[in-house]
Amino acid sequence: MTLTQEDIDFIKANMADWLIEQSTGRPAAVYEIELRERMVRVEEELKHQRELMREGFAHMDARFAQAEQRHQELREDMLARFEQMDKRFEQVDKRFEQVDKRFEQADQRHQELRADMLARFEQVQKHFEQVERRLDRQDERFKSIDARFDEMIRRHDRHFLWLIGFITTVGALVIAAGKLL
Repeated sequence: MTLTQEDIDFIKANMADWLIEQSTGRPAAVYEIELRERMVRVEEELKHQRELMREGFAHMDARFAQAEQRHQELREDMLARFEQMDKRFEQVDKRFEQVDKRFEQADQRHQELRADMLARFEQVQKHFEQVERRLDRQDERFKSIDARFDEMIRRHDRHFLWLIGFITTVGALVIAAGKLL
């Protein structure tokens, strides 16, 4: 069912009158009682809301206390762990002192070994000088042998070139004969 323009105009014209009748149609005492009942309900609701807020704040205080207690426990635990770490660092420091002593001993042994090695290297150097003198004498002998080997290699190279030329010539003749036949 749709409203026509006439219906809408009628409602607009009479709406104000209807509202006035409704508000003045009730006796003032009844209206006042309703208002008081509403105010009492609102006050009770506000009181209930205040109690809920107080309970919420109490819960929050309890939670903050728990959080503070947990924070304190964590702090004490951390302090205890830091003390343990300090003790461990003291042990580590002692170990490092022992390691330093060992390194000093190792350095001393290293210096002794170095002095011993230097003495031995001097002996080896003298031996190498003697061997070098012998090799110089043998180098003179090998120079004549090297000259003979060089001459022999030149002859082999010349023979190899002649052989390659011969093989190439024979290969070319065979191919030419194959094409002619």
